Amino acid sequence: MSKRAKIILIIIAIGFIVALIWFGKKNKKSIIEYETETPFKTTIVKKTVATGKVTPLEEIEIKPQITGIIDKIYLLEGSQVKKGDLIATVRVVPNEQSLISAKGRVNNAEIRLNNAKIQYDRNKNLFDKGVIAKQAFEQIELTYDQAKQDLKNAQNDYLIIKRGSAVSGSAANTSIIAQISGTILEIPVKEGDQVIQSNNFNAGTTIASIADMNKMIFEGKVDESEVGKLVKGTDIDVSIGAIEGKKFPAKLNFIAPKGTEEQGAVQFKIKADVSLDDKNFIRAGYSANADIVLEKKDSVLSIKEALLKFDNKTEEPYVEVKTGEGTFEKRTLKLGTSDGVNVEVLDGVIATDEIKIWNKASKGDEKKEN
Repeated sequence: MSKRAKIILIIIAIGFIVALIWFGKKNKKSIIEYETETPFKTTIVKKTVATGKVTPLEEIEIKPQITGIIDKIYLLEGSQVKKGDLIATVRVVPNEQSLISAKGRVNNAEIRLNNAKIQYDRNKNLFDKGVIAKQAFEQIELTYDQAKQDLKNAQNDYLIIKRGSAVSGSAANTSIIAQISGTILEIPVKEGDQVIQSNNFNAGTTIASIADMNKMIFEGKVDESEVGKLVKGTDIDVSIGAIEGKKFPAKLNFIAPKGTEEQGAVQFKIKADVSLDDKNFIRAGYSANADIVLEKKDSVLSIKEALLKFDNKTEEPYVEVKTGEGTFEKRTLKLGTSDGVNVEVLDGVIATDEIKIWNKASKGDEKKEN
């Protein structure tokens, strides 16, 4: 072999060795080193939030007993009232046809009474002389008494239609009074408005609504996936939108047995008694949220939910645990309660395991990839 060929072979060998060294270093650097975290013990509280509002426990609507016109309103919305306080008065405006008909019934009753009186007087003389039997006279006397009562009833009906009351000077029907003690929430009518009495065919006109503002409840709704975990008597915290930074304690006292579908999801109504304080005045209808604890576990082995991955086929949760320098093994987990950030681990890892933060490589590798 010539000297030139030897030189060429030496150069090729040196180049091959340099290439092997370069590729070796490149492959060594390409190993990505991931940061790790170990499991920890913490308290996990699973909560749900129910949206709703606060309303008075007792609220009634005051309706008139007669049809007429609002004559005068004595109180304003927000006024404090006691049971029996006068709120407004109603002026009777009788229906002309009903008034004429009632007057006709009075006249007819008077005619029947006059006729019954004539019969009574005639037969009274005959009875006194012993011409007719006592039984026959008692029947005539009964007819006379019934005629007097019929006239009285007809006259009362006429007075009720005409002025709203059969008793002279009585204002029982024309006076609108408070039925409970509390706060007047609303007076939806004004002086001069026509009002209708409540009957079998009409709910009647609401003149005022009254509620006891010292007894408030929270009304909200929860999803069907969570309602099964609720228990009556559970303590909850109610946050009112109009009062920042304040939570009112409440106790769950009602869970609806039937749900309603809203926007494709079934919702169940809940109610809770709210404990108020003297510093804040709660108005009816304030929007509110209730924090309800569904499940609580103290000092349980947990990991961050961000460490979890899910098998594409079985959808089982798993993590990757470090077994050596740059090497990890897959561990399928059995999970418990989760609060959305941390999740309880029932089986699969122990407290000393180093779990790969799969979406966070080491700083050196991040620079290399950039």
